[in-house]
Amino acid sequence: MSGDDWIDVASACDLPGLRLVLSAGVPGPWGEAAKGLFHAKGIPFARVAQLPGGDNEALRAWTGRDDAPIAIWNDEKPRDGWSEIALLAERIAPAPRLIPDAVEERALVFGLGRELCGELGLGWCRRLMLVHQLKQAAPELPITNYLVTRYGYDAAIAEAAPSRVAAILRAFAAQLAAQRERGRRHLVGDALSALDVWWASFAAMIEPLPPELCPMRPDTRAAYRVRDPIVREAIDPRLLEHRDFIYREYLELPVRL
Repeated sequence: MSGDDWIDVASACDLPGLRLVLSAGVPGPWGEAAKGLFHAKGIPFARVAQLPGGDNEALRAWTGRDDAPIAIWNDEKPRDGWSEIALLAERIAPAPRLIPDAVEERALVFGLGRELCGELGLGWCRRLMLVHQLKQAAPELPITNYLVTRYGYDAAIAEAAPSRVAAILRAFAAQLAAQRERGRRHLVGDALSALDVWWASFAAMIEPLPPELCPMRPDTRAAYRVRDPIVREAIDPRLLEHRDFIYREYLELPVRL
């Protein structure tokens, strides 16, 4: 089945192969990262629709969760963690290798990957920043209360989030600069790794790809583009150039949501 065709949970349950649950119509960085890993490896998957804010009871009954992304390979247990999905992709298609064999490089991929994908990482903090803005602007809206509860909003952590995001951006800029000094085009080693895919996907929460490459709702685009001065001061243009390089050479363009 083409990865471009949405199917519902009922249709997905009995299919063989890889099923990837994604938030329909939303360029969520965790979902885009999962898509990118499988795309880079040439692994076909069926796209299963999760409905943001909608009725996902069938999804919960199938996988134990109602969010996305979730990867289901044949009859194996569902996998929803960013590192679990990367390891699954590596096992399904060992080549091209996206998780380095050398332990030092592998530690860099997963260590820096956590700073993007993990708790209190770039994606987590940017999401808290968005909820914090909504909490300040419209605290009584039902969507505000829903997001506050769903994402474990904490005002103190949200207020510290811009500085944390800025520190992560500076660390990635330093890593990229060190690689370029060695004459290398990728974030770790001398070939594409999962870290490049994760960075390209999570960079959307700093500066989204242009509309012709990633169409999305105008309000989503406005929310994703960071305006906080602390974060913007830390953006090295070479990081966005690297994002563009990874998408152009290895990932799906235009992005299909």
